[in-house]
Amino acid sequence: MNASVVLKEYIREELMNGSNGELDESENLLAAGIIDSLGILRLVSFVEEKFGIEVPDEDVTIDNFQSVKSMSDYVASQS
Repeated sequence: MNASVVLKEYIREELMNGSNGELDESENLLAAGIIDSLGILRLVSFVEEKFGIEVPDEDVTIDNFQSVKSMSDYVASQS
């Protein structure tokens, strides 16, 4: 499975309470109210654990965590 699919599944299950709603890869998750600051922290922990990378504090930015695409791009750049 690629990072995008894994991230979508996690967001649906853990942050959208199992919703089957469509999740567009480029959708701004913050603006849509799908994630908040606590959600970002949960995503960072998940990314570190699932993909075996360390996300330094300076990389926890809106640019890296605002959409599924930006997160999967970030994961790919760290692998």
